[in-house]
Amino acid sequence: MKFVEYSNKDLVATITLARGDKANAQNETMLDELHECFLEAERDDSVRVIVLRAQGKHFSAGHDLGGENDPDAVSLAEADGTFHLDKIYRWESKKYFGYSWYWRNIPKPTIAAVQGKAIAGALNLIFPMDLIVAAEDALFSDPVVLMAIGGVEYHGHTWELGARRAKDMLFTGRAFTAEEAQQVGLVRDVVPRDELWDRTDALAREISTRHPFGLAQAKRAVNQTLDVQGYYSALQSVFDVHHTGHGNAISHSGYPILMRLDEMKSNLK
Repeated sequence: MKFVEYSNKDLVATITLARGDKANAQNETMLDELHECFLEAERDDSVRVIVLRAQGKHFSAGHDLGGENDPDAVSLAEADGTFHLDKIYRWESKKYFGYSWYWRNIPKPTIAAVQGKAIAGALNLIFPMDLIVAAEDALFSDPVVLMAIGGVEYHGHTWELGARRAKDMLFTGRAFTAEEAQQVGLVRDVVPRDELWDRTDALAREISTRHPFGLAQAKRAVNQTLDVQGYYSALQSVFDVHHTGHGNAISHSGYPILMRLDEMKSNLK
């Protein structure tokens, strides 16, 4: 694989974002490879726990706004440079919302190890995970209101942060620290950066000693409790509303991924 690495050892599968030189910005190739790794871990009976981690300084800069090998900025456009909302909707429904929702429901515990910046589309990877371990320097943000859009495609914000903190993140675009994320229950542990992978691996191996059927039942019980409260319906509704943001940006000044690029990139400094 080009942008994602996969390993399986002693009941734990480790999936590693390996585009650290680009702050693990997510292009289509990375997302497809990531999904294939999750599918492999799901169908492998020797895997009981799945760990998602990332190489480099930052966990992920979110969607690849640079356009390099990225259909977000290239293949979604027609030859004359115009965009069509129906095409964008179909693509994002599968690659963003669809993948994230699938990962959320894999019947095995999943753990994310997060360091540095986790911006916008990075939350599409983090929110579906069952547990999160964060380095002390981890920062979580969703500044896409800059792009005339009300948040990224998988809107776990309200459930993960609470209503007012979700509004704070979205309205201001400010980053939540690892400690703040821990206070609201998004993050399980905050650890020194150089201990992040080892501490996450230790947690995964502790959980892997439990019976796989019991783990699957426990995960399903919690997820279904959220679902009967309207979790999926809320996510799907917000995803639909998300695309009015695309439509608004297209109608005024072109496709939003090409807007305010300098402001978005400044978040990585």
